[in-house]
Amino acid sequence: MFMYVFSIIMIVASNVLYNLCSKSTPAKANPFSALFITYITGAIITLIAFRFYKADKGFFDSLKDLNWSTFALSFAIVGLEFGYIMAYRAGWNISIGSLVANILLALMLIPIGIFLYKEAFSFNKLIGIAFCIAGLIFINRK
Repeated sequence: MFMYVFSIIMIVASNVLYNLCSKSTPAKANPFSALFITYITGAIITLIAFRFYKADKGFFDSLKDLNWSTFALSFAIVGLEFGYIMAYRAGWNISIGSLVANILLALMLIPIGIFLYKEAFSFNKLIGIAFCIAGLIFINRK
């Protein structure tokens, strides 16, 4: 139960910091040089954290367990971070840009969850989807 709650808290806290940092990236900075330094720093943090994660295998042995998703994730992360930096530079407010992006993300993941992962779908979820769509309409009205 601890990890169930802790993981969501960590996601939310990290996302708050993530959006603050994306919004605070200097407008004059090349977004790819900023991302390069971000990834170098992230690589160092990851290597340090690896030492503290309980695992049966060492670092190099654990690389054998990886598949295509690790490489695809790198493209997704670059696209995500570049997208947020550019969205904020284009004028999205931090209070709205992330909300709109995450609602659209959730709506896109629903059919993926249903068809690829055989997740259950109910009338209550349909009502939730309707509220999300209504929220997107209201939040973007000028």
